[in-house]
Amino acid sequence: MTGSAQTDRGWRWIAAPGTILGVGLGGFVDGILLHQILQWHHMLSSTDSDHIGVKYYPADTLSGLQMNTLWDGFFHAFTWLAVLIGLGLLYSRVTTSRGQMWRSRALWGWILVGWGAFNLVEGVIDHHVLAIHHVLAGPYELWWDLGFLALGALLVAGGWLLQKDAPTIDLCRERLAGEGR
Repeated sequence: MTGSAQTDRGWRWIAAPGTILGVGLGGFVDGILLHQILQWHHMLSSTDSDHIGVKYYPADTLSGLQMNTLWDGFFHAFTWLAVLIGLGLLYSRVTTSRGQMWRSRALWGWILVGWGAFNLVEGVIDHHVLAIHHVLAGPYELWWDLGFLALGALLVAGGWLLQKDAPTIDLCRERLAGEGR
């Protein structure tokens, strides 16, 4: 097997775990930074102008904030599960040299791809299709939402480039050799 074919197959072993980790970690950045620290939005904070008819839960009332916080919690539970699943997959696929994996360009590239994919999917669905919340509601909300999508596209492209030519490492070679590839 040629070195480049081995590299391609070897890094596929961490593409799924890295991407899933990126989805979870990107969701945590969104939830912690935009929902909690900056308090720019919550999961249902724009349902007064959504596209699906969800009851409006204004975040400046106690009952509205309680409902938004509940849905933020469901969102965080999803991101937490994504991180756990990504770590579990990574742990099951990387049996040696785990420290080397955490320093690899390939893993961090796939994590960036996952974070960017999170931004793109969540941005398109929640900000545009459903319109249940926006990055920052107000007169420039479309620009904030488009910026969120642009950041997602940059993260996907940057992550793809980062992992694209990353060298193979022993743990992937070992795994491939064990399966007779």
